[in-house]
Amino acid sequence: MSDFDSLVSAFKRLGLSDDKAAETAKNSKISPVLYDAFCIAQGDSSEISKSTGSLLYNLSTTITPEAKVHFNFLCGEIIKGNLSSSDQISGISLQAIKYCKKAAPEETYPDFKIFCGIGVFIDDSTISTKISGFLKENKEKLESDRYKVLGLFLSKIRQDPELRWAKAEKIKTSLESQVLELLGPKDERDIPVKGKAKKTPKTSTSVDSNVPIPKPKQHQKYTPASFESMFSEGDISRLHKSGENPQISPEILKKHLEFTKGKVITRFPPEPNGFLHIGHAKAINVNFGYAEYHNGKCNLRYDDTNPETEEVQYLDSILEAVRWLGFTPDKILYASDYFDQLYNLAIILIEKGLAYVCHCTAEKMFEDRGGDSNGPRVACEHRDRSVESSLLEFQKMKDGRYKSGEAILRMKMDLEDGNPQMWDLVAYRIIYSTHHRTGDKWCIYPTYDFAHCLCDSIENITHSLCTTEFVQSRKSYYWLCDAVEVYKPVQWEYGRLSVTNTILSKRKLLKLLENNIISSLDDPRLYTLPALRRRGVPALAINGFVRELGVTTSKTTIEVSRLENHIRDCLNSVAPRLMAVLDPIKVKLINLGKSVDLEVPFNPRDPSFGSHSVPFTDTLFIDSSDFRLEDSKDYYRLAPGKTVGLLYAPGPITCTEVIYGEDGGVLELLCKLEDGADGKPIPKPKTYIQWVPFSPKHGSPVVLDEIRLYNDLFKHSNPYDKTIVPGGFLTDINPESLVTIKSAIVETGFYDLLFKFINGEATRKEFDSKNFEELRFQFLRTGYFTVDKDTHFDSSFIETCRSVQKCGDPVLAAASNKNKLVLNRIVTLKGDPNK
Repeated sequence: MSDFDSLVSAFKRLGLSDDKAAETAKNSKISPVLYDAFCIAQGDSSEISKSTGSLLYNLSTTITPEAKVHFNFLCGEIIKGNLSSSDQISGISLQAIKYCKKAAPEETYPDFKIFCGIGVFIDDSTISTKISGFLKENKEKLESDRYKVLGLFLSKIRQDPELRWAKAEKIKTSLESQVLELLGPKDERDIPVKGKAKKTPKTSTSVDSNVPIPKPKQHQKYTPASFESMFSEGDISRLHKSGENPQISPEILKKHLEFTKGKVITRFPPEPNGFLHIGHAKAINVNFGYAEYHNGKCNLRYDDTNPETEEVQYLDSILEAVRWLGFTPDKILYASDYFDQLYNLAIILIEKGLAYVCHCTAEKMFEDRGGDSNGPRVACEHRDRSVESSLLEFQKMKDGRYKSGEAILRMKMDLEDGNPQMWDLVAYRIIYSTHHRTGDKWCIYPTYDFAHCLCDSIENITHSLCTTEFVQSRKSYYWLCDAVEVYKPVQWEYGRLSVTNTILSKRKLLKLLENNIISSLDDPRLYTLPALRRRGVPALAINGFVRELGVTTSKTTIEVSRLENHIRDCLNSVAPRLMAVLDPIKVKLINLGKSVDLEVPFNPRDPSFGSHSVPFTDTLFIDSSDFRLEDSKDYYRLAPGKTVGLLYAPGPITCTEVIYGEDGGVLELLCKLEDGADGKPIPKPKTYIQWVPFSPKHGSPVVLDEIRLYNDLFKHSNPYDKTIVPGGFLTDINPESLVTIKSAIVETGFYDLLFKFINGEATRKEFDSKNFEELRFQFLRTGYFTVDKDTHFDSSFIETCRSVQKCGDPVLAAASNKNKLVLNRIVTLKGDPNK
């Protein structure tokens, strides 16, 4: 049996599943520690219970360097049953491990027992009484949210100091029992409704004047999940409080607490070398949200340490994206604010013998680190140069006496460590490029590995929250802070977010641009935040999407349909409805004597949206998709001799004749309005369609210069997958990702919405800033749309809108001749079943 197989076999005996055992055996950091725990347990007893194995795994994966010397003792306490819950080992208070940092538990066992709750028993009556009191205090929230708050309540109850050592299962059982007694069994209020709503029974057509007619219910507004739901459960709920993170000296911690006053301080630290994307939306919500949840502060800090790739347009775009998502940085900072301090810290590192100037090429460094064969690591010839020599060489680098690539400053770390982030990382490199803030003052710039943790330290960041690709960097992060003896924040990693059917890599996005596949980096087919905003996606929907996913350590690739569902739910509650026709067919009503004005609601289910007037004339347009020359039993729309309903119209219409053009295509439909004037029963239509009237005096129809229908940019959900896309992502482009329509028309309610948008107290600023995408609406039976930034509103049209007291369709129509109207489809009304 190989060493790997032996490890897997041992870990399975601890209760790990086959997959988990194999995964752990491959982890060079955890596997030797867990195997030691297994050997200790096996020596004490041939049988290892699943609960004991779980606790040993918990200990092995959370043990800190300070507590490792007591590892055998802690394993023994688990095996004896003295430490019988994860909370005692490494849970909410990091009890056993935390104790090991301040004292040797073997020598101070009585204190250790008290600290970890060994031998403490919480009886059922105490648990029941505490839960009963909590439910009384939170009665209003329980009655409003019912069973939805069980998880949140359980988390809060377990934080009660008197229940610290109570069994979690007993707390859960008692809570569920008491909630059941108060609320009764779950009913329809507690079960999400899926699928189509049940049909309401038919009601009598007679009206009883004594029975009040209920008003239509307003739509429930879309609300993203709260930060409480994101941060009150899971590993992130158990992070340290400000000031609990250990430092190498009490004085450092004292100064830190004097600055923070016990408050949480986080930061969002993007590099200004591209637009933010959907993954950054999660990072923004995590960093700003965690600070907000804990009544703390979050800074925006630009990691501007590479002037070759940074542009001012990205600086502006990042700040705008953060504000668009609804967050306000406490401070706007730059890594370049600290260039002088970082340089001085580099000098300190050299003087301590912990950094040296190296002249190796990138290829030589790669080979010294083991190369392609992952061979032994060797120190380069410059590693042991004297402090004086490195100081002199570093000064030469600063003075510009070397070309780019001829010299670098490296940190002298630990080449024998299994973590590549300890293999003498580069701290400074030479870059001859003008910096957007410091100009040409510097020709040496700190790397991310050097600057990031030190900037966090300078700003007294309490929680350095980042994605899991930086797990290995945690060790070098802590090493550098301790090496230069500065405050050391805690780094905690969470899983990054990706979505299907797109790419987020800046380099690959530029490839799309270079190959003329996209028009710009805010092309609405992309998932950069400027692109999503331009497409018309509400910021609220993006926040709702990322918050629903929660904060875990798992890297997640989410189906794009989940984001689209949030977009639909959000728009459904805020978007007014209009009738539009993308591909018009002319309809002539042969029996309509006089046109009438109809009062049409902007949202039939919510009167608070208001209404507008639409003329009903003898000439109108329907969409070509709503007419067929050949009828069938499963087809309910218009066909020769067939009846269909018109939304909001006085009656349905029946097609009596089809007029053809010279090319043989359908030119016009002659239809009869079924209004009962002929004494015959009015046919009952099986469906209703949208329409747009022809009435020049009302400015109808409103002609749209262009409608852009956006679909997935790629044919496959993962364009990187070489097994299904062997030619690479550039060969996977969906030819139907953008469909442009130039024949569409919309009813004059569009002018009403535009008038309100241009003059509204809350929206006027958006219009003046050309944020046209903030005007969104639903085209009935078609999809949700917005106004694209390529739209041009003529100055005379804007002046007319702002000079009249109310919207007058003919007036605005007359002034709109020089407008160019371009609309984007945000999302369809229903999800694609193939997604």
